[in-house]
Amino acid sequence: MPAVGIAVGGSKKEYPGNLTLYVTVTCVVAAMGGLIFGYDIGISGGVTSMDSFLRKFFPSVFRKKHENQTSNQYCQYDSVTLTLFTSSLYLAALLSSLVASTVTRKFGRKLSMLFGGVLFCAGAIINAAAKNVEMLIIGRILLGFGIGFANQSVPLYLSEMAPYKYRGALNIGFQLSITIGILIANVLNYFFAKIKGGWGWRLSLGGAVVPALIISVGSLILPDTPNSMIERGRNDEARQQLKRIRGVEDIDEEFNDLVAASDESKKVQNPWTNLLKRKYRPHLSVAILIPFFQQLTGINVIMFYAPVLFNTIGFGSDAALMSAVITGCVNVAATVVSIYGVDKWGRRFLFLEGGVQMFICQAVVAAAIGAKFGVSGNPDELPKWYAIVVVLFICIYVAGFAWSWGPLGWLVPSEIFPLEIRSAAQSVNVSVNMFFTFVIAQVFLTMLCHMKFGLFIFFAFFVVVMSIFVALFLPETKGIPIEEMSQVWKKHWYWRRFVHDTDFPAKNRGVEMGKGGGGGYA
Repeated sequence: MPAVGIAVGGSKKEYPGNLTLYVTVTCVVAAMGGLIFGYDIGISGGVTSMDSFLRKFFPSVFRKKHENQTSNQYCQYDSVTLTLFTSSLYLAALLSSLVASTVTRKFGRKLSMLFGGVLFCAGAIINAAAKNVEMLIIGRILLGFGIGFANQSVPLYLSEMAPYKYRGALNIGFQLSITIGILIANVLNYFFAKIKGGWGWRLSLGGAVVPALIISVGSLILPDTPNSMIERGRNDEARQQLKRIRGVEDIDEEFNDLVAASDESKKVQNPWTNLLKRKYRPHLSVAILIPFFQQLTGINVIMFYAPVLFNTIGFGSDAALMSAVITGCVNVAATVVSIYGVDKWGRRFLFLEGGVQMFICQAVVAAAIGAKFGVSGNPDELPKWYAIVVVLFICIYVAGFAWSWGPLGWLVPSEIFPLEIRSAAQSVNVSVNMFFTFVIAQVFLTMLCHMKFGLFIFFAFFVVVMSIFVALFLPETKGIPIEEMSQVWKKHWYWRRFVHDTDFPAKNRGVEMGKGGGGGYA
């Protein structure tokens, strides 16, 4: 094998099956579970740049923003309470994803999706009616519980329903849904901020009820996955369902592999303890490092706080929200590019190209902000060309993320987990993602205040590190049926020392059925 570790399955199976209208519609409906996560990411930064919202809940930030127009622009939003409003959701999502693992395994993917929608709906109602910061944070925690359940179950569902040849494109539907949620939130913020009387923020926060209802109703009408049916002993129903979603009668080989995988998984008494076995070292490493690196691209800083960030670098409030809408459009368009290319060009190519693109843009943005704001944070008048350059490079950066680390950060972990550890490993993936999203959201404004334009250099450094990780340690998973996925580890120059033929013998290849995926961007 070459040093970069590109591995392809050995005796590669090809299950018969088509991309049917039935499975396409099913996956589109399920992928809408990403709307709740995306809507929240977009709405949070928007409302925290609305003066009426700040005046009511965070008066100290409001005063700092308006009373000292010449003060350090880097520090005007630095508030522990304000960041707790944003980041409390992700801590709640981390905790709920651990519970969601058990619910998803024992009761099916649909129930987890339903819990996610109902909890998110409750949080949205409380936030829209909020009278004080305490109500806001309680609402945010309920939103977080909902996101934890949805992000645990939706990518898992998509990977299990999709034919392996189209697994990448259909799974990325979840990420596309997240980006559409962000865009819708940015557009709504732009218009709601103009409402006379200053109550537009209530509509922004309350609007989260709509995506919550979509995923709640969707979970009730969606069919179960064959994998989930077999896991719960409904083999005859699972066989009929597999025929329907594949669009062919000849599904015996795939069905038998699913049953074999389920039988093996039932021998595992404690999947959490099982995760620590040596043969799962590659899976666990990827489940931890991919979401860890995804958060250190700096994307959530841009998406959470795009309006705040643009306001800080000299745009007015309206212009800041409009700039966030522009980045939201770029985000959606670039995710569509990823859907087109992921099963053509491969995961590694998109990861590495996106890494180079993000690094260059972060370096340029750091230089641009540093040149105008310096370390004092007090710019003179900002010329229009300067603002256009900053927005342009931020958009190119967002595009680089949206066709690489954005969707692939969920897709790749979702492809590699064997059935016997799938739910537990999926929870690890979501939990790590949410933990670092929480940390970044909690410390970002303080870091901006102290590191100033150096914050972009901080994230650029990690983009280099994660690109090196992909180049050396991440095998290509494009076009490999999930039941053959053990082959990529056995042939990889580094991971093969942990995975041996005796760990995943040929007769049990069905065990290698990995899916999963979980939360956000973020």
